[in-house]
Amino acid sequence: MSVIAANLQDVNGRIAAAAQQAGRPAGAVALLAVSKTFPDGAVREAFAAGQRAFGENYVQEGVAKVVALADLREQIAWHFIGPLQSNKTRLVAEHFDWVHAIDRLRVAERLSAQRPAGMAPLQVCIQVNISDEASKSGVAPEQALALAQAVAALPGLRLRGLMAIPEPAADAAAQRLPFAALRALLGSLREAGLDVDTLSMGMSGDMEAAIAEGATLVRIGTAIFGSRPAPAPHG
Repeated sequence: MSVIAANLQDVNGRIAAAAQQAGRPAGAVALLAVSKTFPDGAVREAFAAGQRAFGENYVQEGVAKVVALADLREQIAWHFIGPLQSNKTRLVAEHFDWVHAIDRLRVAERLSAQRPAGMAPLQVCIQVNISDEASKSGVAPEQALALAQAVAALPGLRLRGLMAIPEPAADAAAQRLPFAALRALLGSLREAGLDVDTLSMGMSGDMEAAIAEGATLVRIGTAIFGSRPAPAPHG
Protein backbone atom coordinates (compact mmCIF):
# COMPACT_ATOMS: atom_id res chain seq x y z
CA MET A 1 0.00 0.00 0.00
CA SER A 2 1.35 3.44 -0.94
CA VAL A 3 1.83 6.19 1.65
CA ILE A 4 -1.05 8.18 0.19
CA ALA A 5 -3.32 5.12 0.21
CA ALA A 6 -2.41 4.41 3.84
CA ASN A 7 -3.01 8.04 4.78
CA LEU A 8 -6.40 7.97 3.07
CA GLN A 9 -7.30 4.87 5.02
CA ASP A 10 -6.32 6.60 8.26
CA VAL A 11 -8.26 9.77 7.43
CA ASN A 12 -11.38 7.83 6.47
CA GLY A 13 -11.05 5.96 9.75
CA ARG A 14 -10.89 9.25 11.65
CA ILE A 15 -13.97 10.50 9.83
CA ALA A 16 -15.92 7.33 10.57
CA ALA A 17 -14.89 7.36 14.25
CA ALA A 18 -15.80 11.04 14.67
CA ALA A 19 -19.16 10.50 12.97
CA GLN A 20 -19.91 7.53 15.17
CA GLN A 21 -19.01 9.48 18.31
CA ALA A 22 -21.33 12.27 17.18
CA GLY A 23 -24.14 9.80 16.53
CA ARG A 24 -23.99 10.36 12.79
CA PRO A 25 -23.71 7.74 10.03
CA ALA A 26 -20.23 7.59 8.47
CA GLY A 27 -21.72 8.27 5.04
CA ALA A 28 -22.97 11.66 6.23
CA VAL A 29 -19.46 13.14 5.96
CA ALA A 30 -17.67 13.33 2.60
CA LEU A 31 -13.91 13.66 2.23
CA LEU A 32 -12.43 16.31 -0.06
CA ALA A 33 -8.73 15.63 -0.67
CA VAL A 34 -6.98 18.99 -0.98
CA SER A 35 -4.37 18.41 -3.67
CA LYS A 36 -3.13 22.00 -4.10
CA THR A 37 0.65 22.24 -4.72
CA PHE A 38 0.90 18.47 -5.22
CA PRO A 39 1.53 17.00 -8.70
CA ASP A 40 -1.14 15.26 -10.73
CA GLY A 41 0.66 11.99 -9.99
CA ALA A 42 -0.33 12.33 -6.34
CA VAL A 43 -3.95 12.76 -7.41
CA ARG A 44 -3.70 9.62 -9.55
CA GLU A 45 -2.32 7.76 -6.54
CA ALA A 46 -5.21 8.91 -4.35
CA PHE A 47 -7.68 8.07 -7.12
CA ALA A 48 -6.25 4.56 -7.34
CA ALA A 49 -6.88 4.25 -3.60
CA GLY A 50 -10.55 5.15 -4.08
CA GLN A 51 -10.67 8.94 -3.58
CA ARG A 52 -12.94 10.75 -6.03
CA ALA A 53 -13.21 14.40 -4.87
CA PHE A 54 -10.24 16.78 -5.02
CA GLY A 55 -9.83 20.43 -4.00
CA GLU A 56 -7.63 23.08 -5.59
CA ASN A 57 -6.85 26.63 -4.39
CA TYR A 58 -5.13 28.19 -7.39
CA VAL A 59 -6.87 28.63 -10.72
CA GLN A 60 -4.06 27.97 -13.18
CA GLU A 61 -2.59 25.08 -11.20
CA GLY A 62 -6.03 23.55 -10.74
CA VAL A 63 -7.01 23.83 -14.40
CA ALA A 64 -3.67 22.32 -15.46
CA LYS A 65 -4.37 19.36 -13.18
CA VAL A 66 -7.91 18.90 -14.51
CA VAL A 67 -6.51 18.86 -18.05
CA ALA A 68 -3.64 16.50 -17.17
CA LEU A 69 -6.13 14.08 -15.60
CA ALA A 70 -8.69 14.35 -18.40
CA ASP A 71 -8.86 10.56 -18.69
CA LEU A 72 -10.38 10.47 -15.18
CA ARG A 73 -12.64 13.51 -15.67
CA GLU A 74 -15.94 11.63 -15.60
CA GLN A 75 -15.04 10.00 -12.29
CA ILE A 76 -13.55 12.96 -10.39
CA ALA A 77 -15.39 15.87 -8.79
CA TRP A 78 -13.13 18.93 -8.88
CA HIS A 79 -13.73 21.55 -6.17
CA PHE A 80 -12.28 25.06 -6.31
CA ILE A 81 -11.80 26.10 -2.69
CA GLY A 82 -9.53 29.16 -2.82
CA PRO A 83 -10.28 32.87 -3.06
CA LEU A 84 -11.53 33.69 -6.55
CA GLN A 85 -10.87 36.95 -8.37
CA SER A 86 -13.40 38.19 -10.90
CA ASN A 87 -10.91 37.97 -13.76
CA LYS A 88 -10.34 34.24 -13.12
CA THR A 89 -13.96 33.09 -13.02
CA ARG A 90 -14.22 31.84 -16.62
CA LEU A 91 -11.59 29.12 -16.18
CA VAL A 92 -13.25 27.93 -12.99
CA ALA A 93 -16.72 27.98 -14.56
CA GLU A 94 -15.46 25.91 -17.48
CA HIS A 95 -13.43 23.29 -15.57
CA PHE A 96 -14.69 22.76 -12.03
CA ASP A 97 -17.73 21.06 -10.52
CA TRP A 98 -17.84 22.96 -7.21
CA VAL A 99 -16.81 26.39 -5.90
CA HIS A 100 -16.63 26.80 -2.12
CA ALA A 101 -15.57 30.40 -1.67
CA ILE A 102 -18.32 32.64 -3.03
CA ASP A 103 -18.12 35.79 -0.90
CA ARG A 104 -19.57 38.44 -3.20
CA LEU A 105 -22.36 38.52 -5.74
CA ARG A 106 -20.16 39.79 -8.60
CA VAL A 107 -18.13 36.57 -8.62
CA ALA A 108 -21.29 34.43 -8.54
CA GLU A 109 -22.83 36.40 -11.41
CA ARG A 110 -19.74 35.89 -13.54
CA LEU A 111 -19.63 32.16 -12.78
CA SER A 112 -23.30 31.92 -13.70
CA ALA A 113 -22.84 33.75 -17.00
CA GLN A 114 -19.69 31.81 -17.91
CA ARG A 115 -20.86 28.28 -17.04
CA PRO A 116 -21.04 26.38 -20.34
CA ALA A 117 -24.59 25.46 -21.30
CA GLY A 118 -23.75 21.79 -21.78
CA MET A 119 -22.38 21.33 -18.27
CA ALA A 120 -24.30 20.51 -15.11
CA PRO A 121 -24.95 23.46 -12.78
CA LEU A 122 -21.90 24.57 -10.82
CA GLN A 123 -22.34 23.52 -7.18
CA VAL A 124 -21.48 26.49 -4.94
CA CYS A 125 -21.06 27.39 -1.28
CA ILE A 126 -21.04 30.80 0.36
CA GLN A 127 -17.82 31.42 2.31
CA VAL A 128 -18.51 32.94 5.72
CA ASN A 129 -15.87 34.78 7.76
CA ILE A 130 -17.16 33.04 10.86
CA SER A 131 -14.31 34.16 13.16
CA ASP A 132 -14.40 37.80 11.96
CA GLU A 133 -10.73 37.78 10.93
CA ALA A 134 -9.47 40.80 9.00
CA SER A 135 -7.12 38.60 6.97
CA LYS A 136 -9.76 36.08 5.90
CA SER A 137 -12.06 36.09 2.90
CA GLY A 138 -15.74 35.52 3.42
CA VAL A 139 -18.98 37.37 3.94
CA ALA A 140 -19.96 38.51 7.44
CA PRO A 141 -22.44 36.10 9.06
CA GLU A 142 -25.19 38.71 9.14
CA GLN A 143 -24.85 39.22 5.36
CA ALA A 144 -24.82 35.52 4.45
CA LEU A 145 -28.58 35.12 3.99
CA ALA A 146 -28.94 38.02 1.55
CA LEU A 147 -25.99 36.80 -0.52
CA ALA A 148 -27.26 33.22 -0.44
CA GLN A 149 -30.71 34.29 -1.69
CA ALA A 150 -29.16 36.25 -4.55
CA VAL A 151 -26.84 33.40 -5.53
CA ALA A 152 -29.65 30.82 -5.36
CA ALA A 153 -31.56 32.79 -8.00
CA LEU A 154 -28.75 32.68 -10.58
CA PRO A 155 -28.99 30.27 -13.53
CA GLY A 156 -26.16 27.80 -14.04
CA LEU A 157 -25.44 27.60 -10.31
CA ARG A 158 -26.81 25.38 -7.57
CA LEU A 159 -26.42 26.79 -4.07
CA ARG A 160 -25.43 23.94 -1.76
CA GLY A 161 -24.52 25.57 1.55
CA LEU A 162 -21.79 27.28 3.53
CA MET A 163 -18.02 27.07 3.92
CA ALA A 164 -15.72 28.51 6.57
CA ILE A 165 -12.09 28.44 7.68
CA PRO A 166 -12.17 29.37 11.39
CA GLU A 167 -9.09 30.72 13.11
CA PRO A 168 -7.04 28.00 14.85
CA ALA A 169 -8.12 27.12 18.38
CA ALA A 170 -6.22 25.44 21.20
CA ASP A 171 -8.67 22.69 22.15
CA ALA A 172 -11.66 20.78 20.85
CA ALA A 173 -14.20 22.83 22.80
CA ALA A 174 -12.88 26.07 21.35
CA GLN A 175 -12.70 24.53 17.87
CA ARG A 176 -16.36 23.59 18.02
CA LEU A 177 -17.69 27.11 18.67
CA PRO A 178 -17.29 28.59 15.16
CA PHE A 179 -18.45 25.32 13.59
CA ALA A 180 -21.58 25.45 15.75
CA ALA A 181 -22.15 29.03 14.59
CA LEU A 182 -21.88 28.01 10.94
CA ARG A 183 -24.31 25.13 11.52
CA ALA A 184 -26.80 27.55 13.08
CA LEU A 185 -26.36 29.89 10.12
CA LEU A 186 -27.14 27.07 7.68
CA GLY A 187 -30.27 26.41 9.73
CA SER A 188 -31.33 30.03 9.30
CA LEU A 189 -30.92 29.72 5.53
CA ARG A 190 -33.17 26.66 5.56
CA GLU A 191 -35.75 28.50 7.67
CA ALA A 192 -35.74 31.23 5.04
CA GLY A 193 -36.72 28.63 2.44
CA LEU A 194 -33.37 27.88 0.81
CA ASP A 195 -32.67 24.28 -0.20
CA VAL A 196 -29.16 23.86 1.27
CA ASP A 197 -27.47 20.72 2.56
CA THR A 198 -23.71 21.33 2.73
CA LEU A 199 -21.42 22.44 5.56
CA SER A 200 -17.89 22.55 4.14
CA MET A 201 -15.82 22.85 7.30
CA GLY A 202 -12.98 21.07 9.06
CA MET A 203 -9.38 20.37 8.03
CA SER A 204 -6.61 18.01 9.14
CA GLY A 205 -6.25 19.57 12.60
CA ASP A 206 -9.89 20.09 13.52
CA MET A 207 -11.99 17.65 11.49
CA GLU A 208 -13.32 15.87 14.58
CA ALA A 209 -14.70 19.11 16.03
CA ALA A 210 -16.26 19.99 12.66
CA ILE A 211 -17.89 16.58 12.33
CA ALA A 212 -19.27 16.85 15.87
CA GLU A 213 -20.98 20.08 14.78
CA GLY A 214 -22.47 18.74 11.57
CA ALA A 215 -19.85 19.05 8.82
CA THR A 216 -20.99 17.26 5.67
CA LEU A 217 -17.67 17.74 3.87
CA VAL A 218 -14.18 18.01 5.39
CA ARG A 219 -11.25 19.44 3.41
CA ILE A 220 -8.11 17.42 4.16
CA GLY A 221 -4.70 17.96 2.56
CA THR A 222 -1.69 17.47 4.84
CA ALA A 223 -3.01 14.31 6.50
CA ILE A 224 -3.35 12.70 3.06
CA PHE A 225 -0.53 14.08 0.94
CA GLY A 226 1.98 15.11 3.61
CA SER A 227 3.70 18.46 4.18
CA ARG A 228 3.23 20.84 1.31
CA PRO A 229 6.12 21.53 -1.04
CA ALA A 230 7.23 25.15 -1.38
CA PRO A 231 4.56 26.84 -3.49
CA ALA A 232 5.43 27.63 -7.08
CA PRO A 233 4.30 30.92 -8.61
CA HIS A 234 0.61 30.60 -9.31
CA GLY A 235 -2.47 32.42 -10.40
